[in-house]
Amino acid sequence: MDYVTVKWLHILSSTFLFGTGLGSAFYMLFASLSRDVRAVAVVVKYVVLADWLFTTPTIILQPLTGFYLMHLAGYPMTSSWIVWSIVLYFVAGACWLPVVWMQIRMRLFAQEAVERNEDLPPIYWRYLRIWILLGIPAFFALVIVFYLMVAKPA
Repeated sequence: MDYVTVKWLHILSSTFLFGTGLGSAFYMLFASLSRDVRAVAVVVKYVVLADWLFTTPTIILQPLTGFYLMHLAGYPMTSSWIVWSIVLYFVAGACWLPVVWMQIRMRLFAQEAVERNEDLPPIYWRYLRIWILLGIPAFFALVIVFYLMVAKPA
């Protein structure tokens, strides 16, 4: 593939990665804060689905296209902006993996609450707090990676 095509795929997949994450976080947070159990169950169900359909493929595509772009452009792997981008990408990923697991559990908690006609259980709220705490560094890590990819500082 030529450089422009690979770069387009890299930018498109990063947009899907960041956009899906931000959109999912927004809707899941505000659905949860509404305390409407049925709304929470529906939103969390689709957040989990969005992770499988959009986030997971882009998490795989990002390093593949990124390393290929480095190769095509002749950027050394030791460039500080590349090293920091990789480190921050792994920080975001390290935050995302437990979040995915928690979202799957939270989906189950919400479904069970709907079936029993009950409020969300206390463990849902504990997971939500951890989910938020992990989402903050993941968000800022990816914002910085975007900056590094555009600016390519020395």
